Amino acid sequence: MLFAMADHRATITWQATAIPADFVKGKYSREHAWTFDGGVTVPASPSPSVVPAPWSNPAHVDPEEAYVASVASCHMLTFLYVAAKSGFAVASYRDEAVGVMTKNERGVPWVSKITLAPVIEYAGDKHPSAEELAKLHHAAHDGCFIANSVKTEIVVATS
Repeated sequence: MLFAMADHRATITWQATAIPADFVKGKYSREHAWTFDGGVTVPASPSPSVVPAPWSNPAHVDPEEAYVASVASCHMLTFLYVAAKSGFAVASYRDEAVGVMTKNERGVPWVSKITLAPVIEYAGDKHPSAEELAKLHHAAHDGCFIANSVKTEIVVATS
């Protein structure tokens, strides 16, 4: 895989809407925005399972969801690359990835496991055997920049 070393940037912005007395009591909105170098802005918020409404917004993306999506997206992009290099034409790829939060040895919550569940359709006559598919996923995992950057267990569940 050819790539240039690069910086990857995101700007996170938040603005207080609560008066200082409410802020110090934890009564403030955690809604914020992520702006990426390409110009896309994503509304963000903590997960309502961590910070209840009205101080969070379940319609916004939370950091844990973004983390799961980042891992799943990286795996998919690397899978598409290795599949193409192996002569398999992918027609579609859908993954309903799930991240599980547990507490570590210090009692701090973390995303300890992400299960990827890709459903892949192929075009043309060449389709991978179960063994070839496992090798493609293994190569995708090994080549995924994000998977190589984290300690979370990443599992690929294939049907």
